[in-house]
Amino acid sequence: MKMLEKLSKPIAAMACAASLALLAGCTGGPAQPEKERPIARGPVFYPPLPNAPRIQYLTTIASERDLAPEHDGFADFIVGEDKGGQKLSQPYGVALHDHKVYVADTGAGNIAVFDLTKRSLSYMPGPGGGRLKRPINIRIDADGTKYVTDTGREQVLVYDAADRFLRAYGAVGEYRPVDVAIVGERLYVTDIAHHQVHALDKRTGRTLFSFGKAGSGEGELFHPTSIALGPDGDLYVVETSNYRVQRFTPDGKAVRTYGEVGTSPGSFARPKGIAFDRSGRMLVGDAAFQNVQMFDKDGRLLMFFGEAESGGEGVNLPAGVSVAYDGIADFRRFADPRFELEYVILVASQFGPNKVDVFGFGKMKGMDYSIDGQSGARSAS
Repeated sequence: MKMLEKLSKPIAAMACAASLALLAGCTGGPAQPEKERPIARGPVFYPPLPNAPRIQYLTTIASERDLAPEHDGFADFIVGEDKGGQKLSQPYGVALHDHKVYVADTGAGNIAVFDLTKRSLSYMPGPGGGRLKRPINIRIDADGTKYVTDTGREQVLVYDAADRFLRAYGAVGEYRPVDVAIVGERLYVTDIAHHQVHALDKRTGRTLFSFGKAGSGEGELFHPTSIALGPDGDLYVVETSNYRVQRFTPDGKAVRTYGEVGTSPGSFARPKGIAFDRSGRMLVGDAAFQNVQMFDKDGRLLMFFGEAESGGEGVNLPAGVSVAYDGIADFRRFADPRFELEYVILVASQFGPNKVDVFGFGKMKGMDYSIDGQSGARSAS
């Protein structure tokens, strides 16, 4: 299947040997002062018009200012970066639940909570046993229970639906957790230090079994970072240093791999975040390509979206990727009136002025989505 657009950035040098350097993005030099947000160019679609678009960039969330009622998704950056108020520092994981965007801010060492209804910013309380050091990811169960992976504490922290700390899983040195997949009564935790995935009892934190070992063969893992449950019931693990996604059954049996290192469409350079929609499309963020690639259920590339250092929709070292169907109402005001949203996609960038970009997946009214005549590729319908 042909790509809808050509990738514009070559593969970045993979100089991150240590796991924490991998998580930080490995910028290869001292931190540079952030640029102001670029001026938005108007509605941005992927693929661009006059093709039948599937994704529209909607808005970005970096500070409480971005929740203001007058915030305009088509021209929100014209006034430049807001100098007042608290802002996200270096986000990694992101999740949307109950009209709130939860962001694991690794740089600030906290979980920022953007309330889309109250249009306010707060932080999950972390006194005592709930104090965070280096939160990487956050996953939220259907009942509102939250699981936060903290590589600084080397634990998975559990919070209730009201964001109150409940308990922590894992002894120091047992694992260095990066991400969690919630599957029934189990938690599957990626361990970047030991190149494994651990299955825990969701209620007690007891390790039920583990799978994987360091290597590049079938069933082996090398720096596993993100993990997601696919609609097929299998687990999909992003291996940042193997430049691939590997699929496992719930009992840890390897099924197949997706992708390989390279610069061509469908390959990976520094994959990190992963998410699925209900139709089985797999979305994988790549910190080197500075975009998110979308694959069909058979692993064939459909398209990519996000652009580095471009107009308002620029991403910079994207990490966490999540899909939310219950967030349409909160972001519909940013969408083109003709673009019908099916769900929203949140992408967290570790650097740059845009911290959490929000994209909408859907269809443009009155356009044919049976075949993309410009590229010859079938649409993502």
